Amino acid sequence: MIELKDLRFTYSSGEDGINGAAGGVGESVSNGSLRDVSLSVADGEFVLLTGASGCGKTTILRLINGLIPNFYEGSLHGSVTVDGVDVSKAELYDTAKTVSTVFQNPRSQFFNVDTTSELAFACENQGMAEKEILRRMDNTIKELQLAPLMGRSLFHLSGGQKQKIACASVAVTGNRIVLLDEPSANLDLRTIDGLASLLKKWKQEGKTIIVAEHRIAYLWDLADRALVLQDGRIIRELSRAQMDAVTDEELHALGLRTRNTRQLCVATESSPSQGAGQPLVLRNFHYTYKNGYVALDIPQMEIPAGKITAVTGDNGEGKTTLLTCLCGLNRRAKGTLLYKGKCYGRRKRQKLIYLVMQDVNHQLFAESVLDEVLISQAEENEDEARRILASLDLAEFAARHPQSLSGGQKQRVAVACAIASGRDIMLFDEPTSGLDWTHMLQIGSILRRLKEMGKTVIVVTHDRELVKACCDCELRLAEYNRAIAGTD
Repeated sequence: MIELKDLRFTYSSGEDGINGAAGGVGESVSNGSLRDVSLSVADGEFVLLTGASGCGKTTILRLINGLIPNFYEGSLHGSVTVDGVDVSKAELYDTAKTVSTVFQNPRSQFFNVDTTSELAFACENQGMAEKEILRRMDNTIKELQLAPLMGRSLFHLSGGQKQKIACASVAVTGNRIVLLDEPSANLDLRTIDGLASLLKKWKQEGKTIIVAEHRIAYLWDLADRALVLQDGRIIRELSRAQMDAVTDEELHALGLRTRNTRQLCVATESSPSQGAGQPLVLRNFHYTYKNGYVALDIPQMEIPAGKITAVTGDNGEGKTTLLTCLCGLNRRAKGTLLYKGKCYGRRKRQKLIYLVMQDVNHQLFAESVLDEVLISQAEENEDEARRILASLDLAEFAARHPQSLSGGQKQRVAVACAIASGRDIMLFDEPTSGLDWTHMLQIGSILRRLKEMGKTVIVVTHDRELVKACCDCELRLAEYNRAIAGTD
């Protein structure tokens, strides 16, 4: 079904900043180059691509779906055929009738402003009859249990809910080949289970599936084989039998995450332990959207000072809303924060708290990575800025444009800016989204270092490996947010 022969690809210089931002799919468009890659995927086969950020996983997907060279230009040698067709010479709209893709950042693939229209769009774009479109939509909504999300604004969905819609827009097409790029990056464990069930269903239907993923546990029993990439090459191929036999220790040595789903269910202390000094006390935190939808209603929540606290919960429960209200970004938000004997309203909290967003593209503004860190400092100190970058393996990218980096690298730049700001309270929204094992541990080490500096760290995360690696306690938002009752 899919064949890559003696493939070498290097992205064109000068275009990666624009295209990398537009694609929003994780891999560095310069570091994601491929060297001497040959790969054959049989009809109905399920293949897992894994490896460190920037190793070339997304580049392989872009070659298969035709985005390279039709959208991302560069130097291409070798051949890529899909169902006997050379995709480099085919029109994108023809390839799209065979190949569907779910991007890491679903926002980059939406064409509408509401969920129902988005679900219909792919079928409409292929000229299907109205009755057939409605039939497919009804089936997909039932199978994926999407009824509560229909008719909603895409702008008001959580990252995980957007990912559900992106998967549904692929399912409704019925295409024979499905590519997924970090599909679990922003999903809670329950939704990941649902995604695994969907992939299992697609596999049973005979679809050819290729998933580029760091969080591999939910895929490990589904894949027919796994390919490990490093620096643009396939360095190891694991058959089904080898996948069954490999240990977590061997995977970690390759920079990969756990294959053991039981490791993801380890509980963390749910009641806040005593921190350094009086806890942060949130009182009457409330946020309502303009349409009247209540997203947050917290009478009181205590967060230990000087500790690393994980805030967890299902997609759509208001975790990101909590962070944006806490740091003072939401003007419509109500509530106060008691900290070190003082009461902080919304405006005062803006100078006390630093937020690293889930989609870091929203907070990267400068022309270079170094400048990004410098503008975050109270007083510019280039030596210190370079030390921060070096601690995050970003020193070699100091002169690069932030938007030319991979998703994981951008995430680390945002973390560098948080450290440079020197603020007392640090908020992180899914800081390990799209990160491999090595860099996940590195983020955990950075969070512990912030704690050692006396910072209070609050992390919204679905990453159980991160919670296990560094968090002191876990607050489950459903136990505090009265607005969750009756939501999806």
